[in-house]
Amino acid sequence: MKHTKWSDRLAFDIALMLEGSGETTEEVFARHRICADDMLRYNKDPIFLKKVEGYRTNIREEGMTFRLKARAQAEELLTTSWTMIHNPEVNAAVKADLIKHTVKWSGLEPKNDNIVDGNNGGVRITINLGNELERTGPVVEHEASTTVQSSIEDSR
Repeated sequence: MKHTKWSDRLAFDIALMLEGSGETTEEVFARHRICADDMLRYNKDPIFLKKVEGYRTNIREEGMTFRLKARAQAEELLTTSWTMIHNPEVNAAVKADLIKHTVKWSGLEPKNDNIVDGNNGGVRITINLGNELERTGPVVEHEASTTVQSSIEDSR
């Protein structure tokens, strides 16, 4: 299948338009610099259609929430992030930060409960100190001498 070069933002704007945002088709086309022929190609792309339908469902069920707007913006900004990461002029620390955040936002970062369970691929060391009787050592029973008892009683 040939890549159709549509953006998540276009899918979001089409969903808004179809859900009655008040914007016309011409306004959406102009903002995204596309024509009717482009839209016909996009409408044959099942991924584009699924993306638009997903946005429409969210808009109908949740309305235009901040979270929905932020998600649409974040998906669009992934292109900018990708470009920066592959640009040799961008500082390595900036690239590392972009990569770290992308992994975190995508949910690929190891969870804390995996670290506790030892399922994160790390090393787990168990030291066996023997059974409990061996750890406490031998028990020594002894009667206190009269001299020691007298000095303890005198000091009271």
